[in-house]
Amino acid sequence: MTTLRDKVIFITGSTRGIGREIALRCAKDGAKVVITGKTVLPHDRLPGTIYSVAGEVVQAGGQALPVELDVRDEQAIETAVAQTVDRFGGIDVLVNNASAISLTGTLATSAKKLDLMWQVNMRATFLMSQACIPHLLKAGSPHILTLSPPLNMQAHWFAPHLAYTISKYGMSMCTLGLAQEFATISVNCLWPRSTIATSAIQYNFPAEIFSASRHPAIVADAAYRILTGGRASGNFYIDEEVLREAGVSDFGQYAVSPATPLFDDLFLE
Repeated sequence: MTTLRDKVIFITGSTRGIGREIALRCAKDGAKVVITGKTVLPHDRLPGTIYSVAGEVVQAGGQALPVELDVRDEQAIETAVAQTVDRFGGIDVLVNNASAISLTGTLATSAKKLDLMWQVNMRATFLMSQACIPHLLKAGSPHILTLSPPLNMQAHWFAPHLAYTISKYGMSMCTLGLAQEFATISVNCLWPRSTIATSAIQYNFPAEIFSASRHPAIVADAAYRILTGGRASGNFYIDEEVLREAGVSDFGQYAVSPATPLFDDLFLE
């Protein structure tokens, strides 16, 4: 497809950060965007609710359906998908964006943290895809796009934060399997070249890393190129590479601090 006009885009974790930016980019085409997340009331530190982002989507030119969703809840996933189909008639694109992170070593990772990352990352990607696939198979140019890294199976990517790496690689392994199992659906991963200036970076990492990051818009622009660029499947895309291939050369526009060298994201050699 060359435009997302009237396409139904279901995005997990879309109340802020990368998910919100993808929603707004799709809305510019006149897409029908499903905004999901647990945040329904304003947070004292974190911006955005499913309703505020839905309003932004409408202002940007799209249609919006805000849905409260905890991606750890299987029944809630099924209900959210049913609401989407009831409202918009189908699903054309699933964006698995929701993610949990704890960059802790083995001895510092509690069972609670382990379960959270496994449930929000791999398990939710699997269950969301499973719930959406029957509807994607009926779409004209269906896509599943998952925000997870290339599978670099080097020990140094596991040792510092074993549980997190396993959970994120689980998302990427879902892409490999689904791309092969469902040949009519374009199933791909997208990962940023640098750290992205999200609330997670702002509140969990040193200020120097936030300054060395790029704005979420770069990931959204790359996602848009993938979703409108054809039927390739089983790929692990990097945002900067996608945009360079599309002719983009000015990456300073995405930088939090253009004069600051970028801080590389995890899992990239």
